[in-house]
Amino acid sequence: MEDMQSGELVKMAIEAYKSIEYTASDKIGEFEVLYNPASYSEKFEIEYDRKQAQGTSASEFKFSKIKPQDYSFDFIFDGTGVSGAGLDVSTMVAEFLQLTYAFDGDMHRPPFCKLIWGHLVVRCVLLSATVNYTLFKPDGYPLRAKVQANFGTIEHEKRRTAIEAKNSPDLTHYRTVTGNDSLPLMTYRIYGDMSWYPEVARYNRITNIRRLNQGDIIAFPPLNELEVLRTASLVSGEGAVNA
Repeated sequence: MEDMQSGELVKMAIEAYKSIEYTASDKIGEFEVLYNPASYSEKFEIEYDRKQAQGTSASEFKFSKIKPQDYSFDFIFDGTGVSGAGLDVSTMVAEFLQLTYAFDGDMHRPPFCKLIWGHLVVRCVLLSATVNYTLFKPDGYPLRAKVQANFGTIEHEKRRTAIEAKNSPDLTHYRTVTGNDSLPLMTYRIYGDMSWYPEVARYNRITNIRRLNQGDIIAFPPLNELEVLRTASLVSGEGAVNA
């Protein structure tokens, strides 16, 4: 994918963490794909209870739950020399699996992952990976492989509860910044009034709203807390947040 601002090619990155908190201190490592995916699939699934009463000809689809989204990617690993000398397919595949699949004795589970590519920022875990070797050296060592990887999205319970809550001004909401987001627009989605964005910026200690980073989590507190911040800034004569 090409960065729309710089015009430079940006490789998809897969970060691994030892905690669902996804803090910098919990980061285990990062894997940059050799080739960006040509495409990927995003699966949305809703589960319904389809029990049917006896003597009826149809069933009522009673809502049960919305399942976590799944993402599927095909990653190409090439050791033919086209993409650069000295690349070993077996080593690259092993590094990918070590970061996404391998069981960690300290965590007692595989790592938590974060997929980062353009506007796509996904907190997830690897559900499955199928490695297909398609080209070999005369001695049998692989020269090319395709990994079909499926990831399932995850969310911290506190953030999930907040995100699923209705956009009430009496609740604190948490939103993740994506490529097309701006603080005024995100503020409008929560409060129906984008004029509160300077107070949201102060609440989150954001000094320049043009420098929001993809994947950042922004808190939107109850309106009464923003009113306190607005009053305090008027009394103190605090300068405006850089726009």
